[in-house]
Amino acid sequence: MTPQMVIDIGRHTLYITLLIASPMLIFGLLVGVVIGIIQAVTQINEMTLVFIPKILAVSIAVIIFMPWMLRLIISFATKIFQQIGTM
Repeated sequence: MTPQMVIDIGRHTLYITLLIASPMLIFGLLVGVVIGIIQAVTQINEMTLVFIPKILAVSIAVIIFMPWMLRLIISFATKIFQQIGTM
């Protein structure tokens, strides 16, 4: 196992991690921005108002994107297990 292989596996792992986390982060960000705009317009400065909509948005994102995330994880794990024989 060469250092280049380790770097490639690490880079691919980070890429897959970012792909899997991005839908939840984007949904949470969008809901946070919308709630922030609503709070600015109505001048309601309640800090806890953002948490429930964000939790719901992230939960919905997980439900919607779960099949896609599972396919990514399964394909990545399959590639890693196939590479074990060549190492």
